[in-house]
Amino acid sequence: MDYSRQTVLVTGASAGIGAEFARRLAQRGADLVLVARREDRLEELAAQLRTAHGVRVHVIAADLSQPGIGARLVDEAGRLGATVTSVINNAGFATYGPFHEEDAERLQQEIAVDVAAVVDISRAFIGQLRARGDGFLINVASMAGFSPTPVMSVYGATKAFVLSFTEALWVESLGTGLRVMTLSPGATRTEFFDVTGTEKAAGGTRMGTPEEVVTTALKALERKTTPASVIVGRGNRVTAFVSRRLLPRTLVAKMISRMVAPAT
Repeated sequence: MDYSRQTVLVTGASAGIGAEFARRLAQRGADLVLVARREDRLEELAAQLRTAHGVRVHVIAADLSQPGIGARLVDEAGRLGATVTSVINNAGFATYGPFHEEDAERLQQEIAVDVAAVVDISRAFIGQLRARGDGFLINVASMAGFSPTPVMSVYGATKAFVLSFTEALWVESLGTGLRVMTLSPGATRTEFFDVTGTEKAAGGTRMGTPEEVVTTALKALERKTTPASVIVGRGNRVTAFVSRRLLPRTLVAKMISRMVAPAT
């Protein structure tokens, strides 16, 4: 992978895994288009990366829950003079609590960001990515996508969608030169838990770091054959295998419920 030939669009780039992707790609010589809602955070990171690595870094402040976000990002990137060759759909958030108590509008925003935006952005850029033929499309899923996730039922379902959707694109992209991959971290120490409002959502598991997540992603991306799906951490890989292959899904759901349920 010659990153110096890449212009990578990264969503959710203002913090956490997205910001770490930006740093590591800039170190490798890639130009960047950073997307998130917080423009001040993006500009600060962009300035650091331009100074440290001499790469071109563009900033687009955008709310990914809005309809038509894919077309808007294509237009904005073009206006900035950036020809996007690779995309990382990293942005996402979770709601936490019993489904019947959740705010309906917030759930709609969650589905819009975690599902609709991933599809819309992928569709908006995939034509030019396939035509270029030497870039990548990474969609960030989650360990929550491998089994039903009580008290984060919508989040788990959105990540199951991302897994299935991206694995299908992996097959469709064979022979095009475009590398497609789903990345599934476990609990990672980011602002994710500030948004959910509790670290109970981690289920008591060890929290990884954005650095570990991105290291795993780039190692997989640089293989001769990029895998369709990559899980971060050996323990998480074992958990995914057990939950998918060995135990009934209803039993797995009950086990997860005991791990992540709110304290009573």
